[in-house]
Amino acid sequence: MRRFFGFALVVGLTLAGCGEHRPTVPQQDVIYDPYEAGNRQVHAFNKGLDRALFKAREGQPRSRDTLLTRSFSNAGGNLSLPGKVVNSLLQGRPEPAIKNTFRFVINSTLGIGGIFDPAGSSFSLPETDTDFGETLAVWGAQEGAYMELPFFGGSTERDALGSVVDIALDPVGQVLEGAEATGAMALTLGGKVAKRKRFGETVESVYYDSADSYAQERLLYLQMRRHQLAGEETNDEEAWDPYEDPYAE
Repeated sequence: MRRFFGFALVVGLTLAGCGEHRPTVPQQDVIYDPYEAGNRQVHAFNKGLDRALFKAREGQPRSRDTLLTRSFSNAGGNLSLPGKVVNSLLQGRPEPAIKNTFRFVINSTLGIGGIFDPAGSSFSLPETDTDFGETLAVWGAQEGAYMELPFFGGSTERDALGSVVDIALDPVGQVLEGAEATGAMALTLGGKVAKRKRFGETVESVYYDSADSYAQERLLYLQMRRHQLAGEETNDEEAWDPYEDPYAE
């Protein structure tokens, strides 16, 4: 692991003089969904799975932001940082790569394997999110058609390919073996489940309160992703409301 981060820092410093690239993204109101019929079937599967495993029962809160869910969410997110470092370097962005490297080191040690977040709370090193889908966008790959993936939800053709590459080239998976690799995989999965519980109010408002949950999820995913790739920050007045259904009468 030390070799990986040493390499990451060397490459990051080498790229420090390079200009930052920004991908070209479609306009916010453009939706290309030629696979809608199949996507809706996958959406129905994902919605049914969510209803069976996660949907809050009557009288229960939709969101559960507890010490346990935060700990799993933090630890799972921490394991994703090495992959984000690699993607930032591939995008020619050394600054977020270096920051995420130090964030991973600090939280893996002082944060007890990422359970806590001293990098963010004490060292002002928030996570810079990225993935291979963004790397492809920086390299000039087009967004492609909207897709809904089993278990993963909203995506595009470009982001679906990026997800496959992220899984295959995950630095943590390349370094760990046997029981350690299995444990890391379980922790990553637990982190995603915990994140679903922490943000359950938003997820369930889309799935169960929308007139057309598929169209709502598609709209929100494309808006969020395009804002992210364009590097745009939204304030409270500009941000879209996940509870507002644009298809409601």
